[in-house]
Amino acid sequence: MSDISKQRQVPLERIRNIGIIAHIDAGKTTTTERILFYTGRNYKIGEVHEGAATMDWMAQEQERGITIVSAATTCFWEPYFETTLPKERYRFNIIDTPGHVDFTAEVERSLRVLDGGITVLDASEGVQSQSETVWRQADKYNVPRICFVNKMDKLGADFNATVEDIRVKFGVKPAVMVLPMGAENFFDGVIDLLSRKAYFWEDHEAATEPEIKDIPEEYKAKVEEERLKLVESIAETDDALMEKFFAEEEISINELRAALRKAVIGYKLVPIFAGSSLKNTGIQPLLDAVVEYLPSPTDIDHIEGHVPGKEEMVQRRLVPDEKFCGLAFKIQTDPHVGKLTYFRVYSGTIKAGSYVYNSSKDVKERVGRLLLMHANDREEVAEASAGEIIAVVGLRDTKTGDTLSDETAPVILEGITFADPVISLAIEPKTKSDQEKMGMALAKLSEEDPTFNIKVDHETGQTIIGGMGELHLEIIVDRMKREFKVDADVGKPQVAYREAITLAAEGEGKYIKQSGGRGQYGHVLLKIEPKDRGTGYEFVNAITGGTVPREYIEPVNKGVKESLDRGFLAGYPMVDIKVTLYDGSYHDVDSSELSFKMAGSLGMRDAVAKAGMVLIEPVMKVEVSTPEEFMGDIIGDLGSRRAQIQGTNQRGTVVIITALAPLSEMQGYVTNLRGMTQGRASSVMLPSHYEEVPKNITEKIVEDRKGVKRR
Repeated sequence: MSDISKQRQVPLERIRNIGIIAHIDAGKTTTTERILFYTGRNYKIGEVHEGAATMDWMAQEQERGITIVSAATTCFWEPYFETTLPKERYRFNIIDTPGHVDFTAEVERSLRVLDGGITVLDASEGVQSQSETVWRQADKYNVPRICFVNKMDKLGADFNATVEDIRVKFGVKPAVMVLPMGAENFFDGVIDLLSRKAYFWEDHEAATEPEIKDIPEEYKAKVEEERLKLVESIAETDDALMEKFFAEEEISINELRAALRKAVIGYKLVPIFAGSSLKNTGIQPLLDAVVEYLPSPTDIDHIEGHVPGKEEMVQRRLVPDEKFCGLAFKIQTDPHVGKLTYFRVYSGTIKAGSYVYNSSKDVKERVGRLLLMHANDREEVAEASAGEIIAVVGLRDTKTGDTLSDETAPVILEGITFADPVISLAIEPKTKSDQEKMGMALAKLSEEDPTFNIKVDHETGQTIIGGMGELHLEIIVDRMKREFKVDADVGKPQVAYREAITLAAEGEGKYIKQSGGRGQYGHVLLKIEPKDRGTGYEFVNAITGGTVPREYIEPVNKGVKESLDRGFLAGYPMVDIKVTLYDGSYHDVDSSELSFKMAGSLGMRDAVAKAGMVLIEPVMKVEVSTPEEFMGDIIGDLGSRRAQIQGTNQRGTVVIITALAPLSEMQGYVTNLRGMTQGRASSVMLPSHYEEVPKNITEKIVEDRKGVKRR
């Protein structure tokens, strides 16, 4: 039995399930590597810039220096400084998530199963656009967080500006826990405001322990001022402490820490720490804060779900002696063991070799082996209990977001929602032997990644793959070639346009065929109305008096849906539409499901022709960080790409330009920006919303699509 297996069994209150979340290049993986080193999980620090980070184990991650898939690991920490909680070993189950928007699904699914998070911010950049996106994702699942202001040694580092950014952009109350001593080249360490102790780290590459000293004279007044603010913000969350504060009584450190823990778990305060992961500075106070302020499964107490097929809600307490339930949050294809299903055990216990019930799919599944993951290394265990994150081998039908439970007490937990793809490209196998391999590879990759989809264009016979961005699809194609040995030709990325209507209209669909013997008869009257962007499709059955029999209603809906997927204007799917079936007629002998499905399709074609069809396109939020001298050129270039400038913000010598721009105009933008600014500017793009395409561009797209179909 290995060390990890022996140490696994810690009480539930000493488990912390945490995720490291942040904007790209804020230093998440570097911070995780330091955590693994200081907790004794690794004996050597792996550096991202050298392609040696433990958590970035994929070849593509090591080559590009970015995180693509979330990686899970387990490590142990004994509090370093004084703490109100027992000074014992605490178990951290950590998930390091990607920062790049193209891999947002990895963040979404990780946050769904975590109890707490560390948000890493770049001290020189502050809160960037993707930081806001991941913060909102964490808000959706009510994940308590602490912030780590990283890169305090970097040129332009500004702790106070970053704290203000957190207050304004995240809309939260920060609890500033430390005061940095200096910044940039003169960053020496931090002062802990509650204990009034200064922690100095020597500036050299070897991992160093902090030296604990008295507060330097020049910081004493500032420490007292900041400590008073911190005590007041903690006291505001607790009535008993508030009374003490107003009576100017001394509040003990233990009282403050206990109240802050409650406030963090209740999403009232966000503790803020500072340091430099690359220089091994500030990690020990951060690890102590995870123990002290982030919740254990016992603090969350219970999780809610509903009984399959019923509205009835049930609760499961997060303890091992409860009935078993858990959530599958990630599928991974492993060359050695096959399909791995990453799984959070919420209640009860799961044993290797046992059977579990997939309540989302209504099937029994056999649990083959249970694996404890450390990035891409694995260790077999016999069982896993409430509070653990584990990988299961042997589940055949389980997909991301499915609930597994005890068959005698089935429950379905809240699933995971994912964004729709915004970009697509055509892909063709080079040889006949690649054809079969490509189908299998794409199926496996789409099972792993819910934001990656595959469809066949029946008119051209091409396979079209869709994803969250150019980088996302590039990685998919690269993985297909390397992992599945498939050679393929790839087309240019295409924007995921959609069709919509602007007016309400009515249409009639009649499908009548008489060709000797039994005929076909279906007749429907439909009303269509536009809906708000992003609200999707809605079908309403308003039939009264049985003019269309009940068994033909669903076939009408099916016919309508299929015609919407094919589109009417340029062959793109039609979205955000309400369709009401309000009348029709049928024939006792000739009517069938097929005839009403066809009638639904014809009725839609008739209605949309009168409903003011338009094309809509994905619009991206673009954020460009640039030295001031290039600002004019960049704004001019964005204007030529149909972008609307939202604002500019000066941060030190850097200007941050925010804009909304159509995705169709932004392809190849990063290369163009580098050329324009001698490589000194950087940009980030996030999906924002869909907007109507200008008429002249719509006409050109429609004409081009017709040309493709004619060929």
